[in-house]
Amino acid sequence: MNRFLCLFFLLLVSYSASTQITDEEVILQLGDRSFLKEEFSYLYNKNNKQVREDSERMDPEEYMELFINFKLKVLEAERLGYDTLPGFIREMANYREELAKPYLTAVEYSNQMVETAYKRMLTEVRASHILLQLAPNASPADTIKAWNKLVEVRNEVLNGADFNELAVANSQDPSAKQNRGDLGYFSAFQMVYPFEDAAYRLDLGAISMPVRTNFGYHLIFVSNKRPAKGEVKVAHIMKRLRPNASEEHIKRAKQELDSLAIAIQDGADFAELAQTYSDDQRSAAKGGELPWFGYSGMMPAEFAEAAFALTKDGAISPVIKTPYGMHLIKRISHRPIPSLKDMRDFIVDKIRKNPEISRHSQEEFIKELKKTYQLKSNDSIVAQTLKEATNAFANGQLKLTPPQHPNQVLFHFADQSQRKSDFWKWLRVSTKSQSKNPTIQDIEDHYNSFVTQSLTNYEKAHLEEKHPDFKYLLQEYHDGILLFNISEDKIWQAAVNDTIGLQSFYQKNKKNHNWGERFQGWSIRCQNQEVRDFIDAVFDEDPDIRYHELHDVLKAHFEEGQAALSHGYFEKGQDPLIDYLVWNKPKPDDHQDGLDYVRGNKIAPQPKSLNEAKGLHVADYQNHLEKEWLKSLRKAYRVKVKKKVLREVESLK
Repeated sequence: MNRFLCLFFLLLVSYSASTQITDEEVILQLGDRSFLKEEFSYLYNKNNKQVREDSERMDPEEYMELFINFKLKVLEAERLGYDTLPGFIREMANYREELAKPYLTAVEYSNQMVETAYKRMLTEVRASHILLQLAPNASPADTIKAWNKLVEVRNEVLNGADFNELAVANSQDPSAKQNRGDLGYFSAFQMVYPFEDAAYRLDLGAISMPVRTNFGYHLIFVSNKRPAKGEVKVAHIMKRLRPNASEEHIKRAKQELDSLAIAIQDGADFAELAQTYSDDQRSAAKGGELPWFGYSGMMPAEFAEAAFALTKDGAISPVIKTPYGMHLIKRISHRPIPSLKDMRDFIVDKIRKNPEISRHSQEEFIKELKKTYQLKSNDSIVAQTLKEATNAFANGQLKLTPPQHPNQVLFHFADQSQRKSDFWKWLRVSTKSQSKNPTIQDIEDHYNSFVTQSLTNYEKAHLEEKHPDFKYLLQEYHDGILLFNISEDKIWQAAVNDTIGLQSFYQKNKKNHNWGERFQGWSIRCQNQEVRDFIDAVFDEDPDIRYHELHDVLKAHFEEGQAALSHGYFEKGQDPLIDYLVWNKPKPDDHQDGLDYVRGNKIAPQPKSLNEAKGLHVADYQNHLEKEWLKSLRKAYRVKVKKKVLREVESLK
């Protein structure tokens, strides 16, 4: 374990050991482990505030059951040593490093900044841009050249030229050839901040002066502004199409979805149809349900437009086409932009993590740390040390010569003292790859970096004490990794690998997943009577002929496309011809009486085989294994809830 990891875990141990826990603070005991009301309240409030529907919120007593199950699994993972594995230790260290970054800057925010961001979230801007790419460290000559070029383009627009045509001709945004510079609608936090800020400050129809971002210089033209449409939750059934799909494939996909729409109108369950027919497997497992999304940014424009056009919950869209395929959309719910009170934490977090918004530098942060930890510098010793280091470099002796008076203190802060020897070691590492001798100014820069690093490392090591939210976020991640790893072994992979157990579970629960009424047989479409007569003759000779055999026979006697064949099991909504001839649904638009027909029989509802519904049965088996595992854990760890303390937690329900 490296030095940083040792420090990290020693701090956790020492912090826990030095914290005196009173009985009034304990809300739960599992075996010999106690959990505090503070942690429970933090998780309860955080998770319930993320729920927008009141019906999904829990009171503290309900949430306690989830908390117990969660902590039981974590304790078991710790008992089995999951938290001692090198992979876990590395992952925790990496996460702590990332999580610490927002706390190691001088990010501040004012009520005005929060309110400005919220007002922008209430308005969507549609803008076009022309981009000239420019590296952040571009030379002054290149910077001036890009600026002047965009000023020339801007003057052309002001003199009547079309902005979007100029975007095609001049913009270095790779998408400009397709979108003519039009970026569509966006809201706060969806663009880099300088671009967003300029766009929101522009009046409708106005064009900006060149705006600098990390990508280069932009000209921005605002074509529309409108109230934000909030967010919508929908489910969809998708038929995937390749980018170069033929008109025939597009037509067939639309017909399939049109048939499903008719089935839904007749009472079929949208979620069940999505599970069976949607090509979007991730959402299909949830009945087609997608995460909440806004009008701009997350979904293809065609999809968002169709979703927001639905005015009532439960409404079904016409079949629409996006770059990904054909979709049938059902609106589940709609919600406006939440209040400023509800959004404040989200906005503050966005501001905190964005240095372009905060506009506070590393120097300001270090100044604050120096003040907080009362840093005092021994200036005369520092000056002598810098001079010695410069001379040692000039003589090529830095790596070989120890500093004079190595224990002299350069500066001290909080309970820390940094000595000459500490800086000397740090300087050797930081200048290891330096090819030329540094000047006194270079050495001074290295010294300032040493001071900065010393303060930052100290601050980083004490974040848990100063920031309870950091402590609990880190604890969440710690527990979350352990929960995932042990659940994968005990539940998810166990259900997949235990073929005997899964088969036994299926035999007891096969009726949980059934086929509806189906048709088994053939769907046949013929171009003319000759083809139909030929097919009928083939069936008269061999009623059990297989699909590929019939296909080969037809191919030997007729040109490709003279007949369209489908064979197998069909549910309602799967094939328009079968829907019409078997279940008396509407006639397909391209139906040819006498030439389009079916052969086969209806099949009564029956349980799906294990292979036919394996994903569903595996999920059920996983739930079963989890319940049995939790029963055993509750026996192994004595569970004691301090109900008096629990009643002190304010309910959000």
